[in-house]
Amino acid sequence: MIEELGIKTLDDVELENQVVLVRVDFNSPVDPQTKKILDNTRIRIHAEKTIRELVSKKAKTVIMAHQGRLGDPDFTSLKQHAEILSKILGIDVKFVDDIFGEKAISAIKRLQPGEVLVLENVRSWKNETKKASAEEHSKTEMVKNLSPYIDIFCIDAFAAAHRPHVSLIGFAPVVKHVVAGRVMEAEIRALYKVRNNPEKPCIYILGGAKAEDAAEVVENILSQKIADFVLTGGLIANLFLYSKGIDLGEPNNKILEKKGFTQFVDKIKELLGKYPENIILPTDLAVEVNGSKANISINQLPTQYLIKDIGTESIKEFSNMIMKSKTVVMSGPMGVFEQKLFDEGTKKIFEAMASSKAFTLIGGGHTIAAAHKLGFLDKMSHVSTGGGALIDYLIKGTLPVIEVLKQYSK
Repeated sequence: MIEELGIKTLDDVELENQVVLVRVDFNSPVDPQTKKILDNTRIRIHAEKTIRELVSKKAKTVIMAHQGRLGDPDFTSLKQHAEILSKILGIDVKFVDDIFGEKAISAIKRLQPGEVLVLENVRSWKNETKKASAEEHSKTEMVKNLSPYIDIFCIDAFAAAHRPHVSLIGFAPVVKHVVAGRVMEAEIRALYKVRNNPEKPCIYILGGAKAEDAAEVVENILSQKIADFVLTGGLIANLFLYSKGIDLGEPNNKILEKKGFTQFVDKIKELLGKYPENIILPTDLAVEVNGSKANISINQLPTQYLIKDIGTESIKEFSNMIMKSKTVVMSGPMGVFEQKLFDEGTKKIFEAMASSKAFTLIGGGHTIAAAHKLGFLDKMSHVSTGGGALIDYLIKGTLPVIEVLKQYSK
């Protein structure tokens, strides 16, 4: 039980011989030409944390998941996901190319304790992505067809928890037991800790190239006194510097304009005026000059060169602040970490987080990729599987799927 929210977990139900429908997030990077999965991290996380336990406790496990969006290059069958899952678990995982028709129902009926069945890509059904309440979704064809054969609905897909889709919430009103899987449980506990009850001092680090939610995140965590400081890097730092009235130079200004980020300038300017001591911007930056790295201070802007990382003084300042903190949340790298020349900012921030005594949480695809590449993935207190779900939770303090768990997991 997640006591703070009254949400049941796998500890609160008898699993042996029960049919457990597990909604996981197996959505993985796919080669658009061959349709082969390029990285099985998400499959492995669900396998090791939730599915293996269900197998060992003799549940009859039915896996429901999505891969891509209908019509997109990464949309594909879940047959190879089932094959990958077989290898990870070391058992013969069954697959059926059906979601809720006769083939799927027959396969569920034939399941024996300790066996696992993967249903076809739930997004093959065009109504899956409609947004509605759990009650409305419970009246859909999919839920009506499958729910009579399900004893426990286990929601484990945190990375999709910001989407009120049928397979994520529709079974909750009609299945007897509704629980959070181990991935969802770990995410909720960690995020509740950093957003609802963080140990102070608390620092949030916002970086990366997705700056569209930055202002909203900053406003929420500072106005509610969740974080003491927000450190900025990447394009988010550029946008905040630009909003402060600093001319970054034509190539850098153009990137912000091209991505449509200049629409947030007024809001960010207001935040900078309201929280001048709490929003920490870089004091220097790293730029690329003819294939080499050069450090420039903010006073040397504008520059004709592309900004690709935070500078050495900013790295020192940010690292010192992290070392004095008790909670650190990071979403987005400090620079273009993919290029060896410009991975220092991100690397040094990870180093400070790993060396500190703080509870450290990182999330988002690029942040996780950076931590993996630079060797810090296993040195953080919690690595969130969510990108959009993580940002939504940081802004709102909840997600549609968490609300459904709170309502029906009683």
